[in-house]
Amino acid sequence: MNFKLLKSLSEVAGPSGFETRIREMIINEIKADVDSVTTDNMGNLVAFRKGKSDKKLMIAAHMDEIGFIVTHIDDNGFLKFATLGGFDPKTLTAQRVIVHGKKDVIGVMGAKPIHVMTPEERDKKVTVKDFFIDLGMTKQEVDEIIEVGTPISRERECIEMGSCINGKSLDNRIAVYILIETIKQLKNKELPFDTYFTFTVQEEVGLRGAQVAALNIQPDYAIALDTTIAYDVPGSCPQEQITKLGEGPGIKIMDSSVICHAGFVAFMKSVAQKNNIPFQAEIMQGGGTDTSMLQKMVAGGAIAGAVSIPTRHLHQVIESVHKDDVENSIRLLSCITDSIDTI
Repeated sequence: MNFKLLKSLSEVAGPSGFETRIREMIINEIKADVDSVTTDNMGNLVAFRKGKSDKKLMIAAHMDEIGFIVTHIDDNGFLKFATLGGFDPKTLTAQRVIVHGKKDVIGVMGAKPIHVMTPEERDKKVTVKDFFIDLGMTKQEVDEIIEVGTPISRERECIEMGSCINGKSLDNRIAVYILIETIKQLKNKELPFDTYFTFTVQEEVGLRGAQVAALNIQPDYAIALDTTIAYDVPGSCPQEQITKLGEGPGIKIMDSSVICHAGFVAFMKSVAQKNNIPFQAEIMQGGGTDTSMLQKMVAGGAIAGAVSIPTRHLHQVIESVHKDDVENSIRLLSCITDSIDTI
């Protein structure tokens, strides 16, 4: 595993709508391994490889991360903010963030101290509105570098932890890493179909980039790469777990936004079995991914499926994936891409 690359992808900022830094990093990694690299008006990055057939295969991983945006600067220099994507508010307490103004500055999520809370306040459910960001600066200092609309990302190091990788924004930077490594593995192979390796924007705020990219590409076949829930932890029931770490990538059957093409699901399973790649059948009843947009934002619809990476602690400050699942996801995606004309 190229942990140095994965660490860089995890730690670089790219909240929804502000993906410039992560996009530039990806371009530098893949530009030598594809025929062309283009960016559309919304910010989606498309790396193209010409295939033997002019049928189109689109493989998409969203590059944005959940984050925040400044909505107000008070008279003492404290920031109020809105979320870009879904957060569990209780995970935000006393967390460091990076505010990306004219220069990057560190801040900390603050809230009312428990020592001065009333009993009623202590029992109250925490909401995002209860938090502010403390930059340790005066109002005048803040105004020089930050304004309303400035994006904010989480400040966390990506580390190796046992057999796992742990860091911020593995949803969906782990899929970005897998797609980059797949591009590199296939660079010297002739591909069956014209292949569009796509890094989409604004997935976390409504699958927006994938809509634009799919409308533009009009793929015959499409594969989304994203994380899925691994609730294989104390207190869970088997039927709640969806996937488990270390037991292989998920092959999506459905989530709340899509039912994958049954024939394509069967094909993906057969490719995994033929190549001795472990996999898990994934059904996620809450949440969705770009898969739905790849399927339906195409005239007549695309034959769509998804490879899902089991992930613990999703949409929290740090997330965990298993190294074996990452490697097997690269193997599975490479084998599917290389044999797509046998479906």
